Amino acid sequence: MMKRYLILEDGTVFAGEAFGAQSASFGEVVFNTSMTGYQEILSDPSYCGQIVTMTYPLQGNYGINSDDFESIDPAVKGMVVREAADFPSNFRNAMTLSELLEKKGIPGIAGIDTRKLTRLIRVNGSIKGILTAAGEEPDVEQVINKLNETALPTDQVAQVSITRPYPSPGRGKRVVLIDYGMKHGILRELNKRKCDVIVVPHNTSAQEILAWGPDGVMLSNGPGDPKNVPECVDVVSELLGQVPIFGICLGHQLFARACGAETFKLKFGHRGGNHPVRDLVTGKIEITSQNHGYAVDEETLQGTRLKVTHTALNDGTNEGLAHLDYPAFTVQYHPESSPGPEDSNYLFDRFLEMMHAQRKEQQHA
Repeated sequence: MMKRYLILEDGTVFAGEAFGAQSASFGEVVFNTSMTGYQEILSDPSYCGQIVTMTYPLQGNYGINSDDFESIDPAVKGMVVREAADFPSNFRNAMTLSELLEKKGIPGIAGIDTRKLTRLIRVNGSIKGILTAAGEEPDVEQVINKLNETALPTDQVAQVSITRPYPSPGRGKRVVLIDYGMKHGILRELNKRKCDVIVVPHNTSAQEILAWGPDGVMLSNGPGDPKNVPECVDVVSELLGQVPIFGICLGHQLFARACGAETFKLKFGHRGGNHPVRDLVTGKIEITSQNHGYAVDEETLQGTRLKVTHTALNDGTNEGLAHLDYPAFTVQYHPESSPGPEDSNYLFDRFLEMMHAQRKEQQHA
């Protein structure tokens, strides 16, 4: 196999074997601790602009299938693994991990010390990096200078959101789903509950959303810093109190900002399928799937009408909010469960109950 290098902005260089696309790539290097779910991770739009390091050593061992994509065109910039399986074994397997990456133009590097890289990110935080073209012998000093001069993108939501609305019909409650970089698992869970879903672009106005006559509005996950999309915050603010709201991940952060709270960047983020979260309402501990680099600052909740509903047990950061006056709640993690456990699916049922209750209240008003 041809050589490939991962070069970080601090001057660290990892030499390994190239797989996937032959091309070079630039992005923010992060890590994910999931033991399975690499196909869902690669196709999660929330990884837009990022090079993902998988901490579990063997990736690609059950291949790629046609069922487990979270989006059709992955936005991830690269994949870093200890070992990429060349001969996967699974009855649904249609191609290897390397073949998928090659088809989608995504470079990968295998054979490096992913433990060392993960420790480096944990100590120093997420870092800019370049995956060199396959077979290229780079000028390391030149690459590092380029890394220091190049800024990470700030338009990731616009990159991954749809540009035109589309329906996903059902006979149940009508839900307008705002696509900030939606994992299709969210749509699947709403479809399971017979919701009549209309998916709209991230820049759809509150007036347009309400014109659809929704029973509820879903705020999807998505990539990047919520501060980079103030127009989305304004829309959520206008919707608040007009219709029941359920937000996930970036949707959670936008909701918090719309209610007057602040967000901040985590040192190395939460990315994996094994993050314990306490539900403060029930006391139950859920094992959750997470993928985010930003979090809500709980100290800024004072003066808002928000209460904390969920807390991360690993670091105490905020994982859930509910509004005290309006039917609206959000979580930082992924209850649609792909990749990861299914502990939090009940939140979709809670959203349905909230929409039913709101409709009954309107009928008796």
